[in-house]
Formats: sequence, C-alpha cells, structure tokens
Amino acid sequence: MATLETTLAAEHEALTRRCGLVDRSERGKLLLKGPEAKDFLQGQVSNDVCGLRTGDGCYAAFLTPKGKMLGDLRILDGGEAGLWLDTERSTLQELFNLVRRFKLGRAVELEKRTVQRGLLSLVGPDARRLAGAEDLPQAEHAHRLGELAGARVRLVVTAAGVDAICDTGATEVIREALEAAGAEPVSEAADEVVRVERGRPRYGFELDDTVIPQEAGLNERAVSFTKGCYVGQETVARLFYRGKPNRHLRGLRLTAPVPAGTELRLGTKVVGRVASSVVSPVHGPIALALVRREAEPGAQLDAGDAGATATVAELPF
Repeated sequence: MATLETTLAAEHEALTRRCGLVDRSERGKLLLKGPEAKDFLQGQVSNDVCGLRTGDGCYAAFLTPKGKMLGDLRILDGGEAGLWLDTERSTLQELFNLVRRFKLGRAVELEKRTVQRGLLSLVGPDARRLAGAEDLPQAEHAHRLGELAGARVRLVVTAAGVDAICDTGATEVIREALEAAGAEPVSEAADEVVRVERGRPRYGFELDDTVIPQEAGLNERAVSFTKGCYVGQETVARLFYRGKPNRHLRGLRLTAPVPAGTELRLGTKVVGRVASSVVSPVHGPIALALVRREAEPGAQLDAGDAGATATVAELPF
C-alpha cells in the first residue's frame, strides 16, 4: 500500500514533469459587463484594466484606502461578453460588495458565476498539449474560447500550465476527457507543495489585510505605476518610489517540519511567522513567510520552541 509520502512524491512528479489535474471550481467567479465596466474596475484595482484587449488578462489586488490587501483576483477580458473575474472563495464576498457599493450610477452590471462555472487547472509541462492550447501566447492570463470533449471551454494560460473554465454541467465530462488524454489527478496538498516551491503567495496564507503588495513581491505582477488613480494607490506608490518595505516574502529551509503560525526569531527578536509549511519531495521541509527585512537571505532563524531552525532563502526555491 502506498504511503502518504510516496503518493505525494508521485503527484509532485506529475505536476512538475508531466501534467497534473487540480479541480479549482470552488474559486469565486463574477462577470462584470456594461459599457463602463473597464473604466469602473480601473479605479478599484491595482493593475491596468483599460490596457487589456480581448483575449488578454491580468492579475491585480483590491486594497483598502491605506494600501492593504483585501484580496486578489484574475481579470480576463472577454470582449463583448464582459470581464471575467475570479478570486479566492474567502474574498469573493468582499469583491462582490466592493463592486456593488461603488458601481452606483455607472453603466455596469455584476453577475455571480461561482456555481455556474467549473475550473480545472492543468499544471505541468504537458498542460498546453493536453488542453489543445499550444496556439495560445506565452503571456500569463492570455485566453481564448475553445472546445474540449464537445463542450465550450475558456482556456487560460497560467504560470504553471493552463486553466479550463467551463459550464458546471460540463466539468465532469471535460475532466474525464483530460484524464483519458494523460492528465493525472492530484491532491490539493501536492499542488500546495509546488506553489510553495515556486514562491507564489496566496491570499489567506501569505496575503491578508495587513499586507501591502510590495511586501509580498507583487508589484511586477499586480501593480501598474502608469495608470490613473485607484483605491490605495497613494500608499503603494509612496512605498515604491520613496521607501523600503519593512517585510519581505521569503522562503525558509527548515531543519524539521513546523506548522503554519510558528514564530520566527532572529536572536531574541520576533521577525515573522510561518505562513505556509510543506514537506517537498525535492527540498525537504520548506515554508513561506513574511519576515522583517533584517532577516536577509542566509540568516538563521529559530522556528518555534521545539528546536527547529530555518535558513532564509530567496524565491523560488
């Protein structure tokens, strides 16, 4: 009988060397449409929405007036169909409330699509071939409509492969077709290991309403410094042009596994807490954390009270 460790190792190999299949249908999904949809969203999120063309997409954050993250989202420009938004399920209501609160008087319509849409992620070097998406641009978030197993699907380029977004009723038949083509079902735990190895922060783990995007290394991916005003812009711009963040997202190479929330100390000073902690088949026990800037790469930290230590590392591992 396969052990948990051997199963995880096999799934990790699928995700990094072939193609793993992860069901992410639980993500929150919205459709924003209307003649003012782009202009409206441009003033609410950190990236440049008005610069998108049909088939483009971007990653962005929505912030408090003080520049702290209320959530993050992917925005896909579907042309006449509108803007497709997806976010962590935990931040869906916050995003929905934001749009509903500030769209008053604007020619904008908001529709919930979480239950109506499935989302299957293909992760690994064979993802494009198995999804029939080899013609898509290399740019992350590029997308187009296509067909899988006779069903309409929106294929979206991700940093790790391809997402297939479809009607909920077609999710199972598409999953079966992808598995028949060679995609290997993997657990969320294995997918989390790969996420941590790649150093990609996730809302609810490394990201929350105490974090400014630059602290988590998100400026390049999520922030435009050439667009017009948006909620939280002043703080984000001031930190970028004039200041240095007090914290940075770092990797941790651990001498033993420790749970999320474990206190990290440099000498006697607490410099952060573990956010995500996994055991990688390649790297062993590793973690992600936002740590104070004095905990530079190479620094040795005490992790908790059980004698574990952590070496601060640059990302990705």
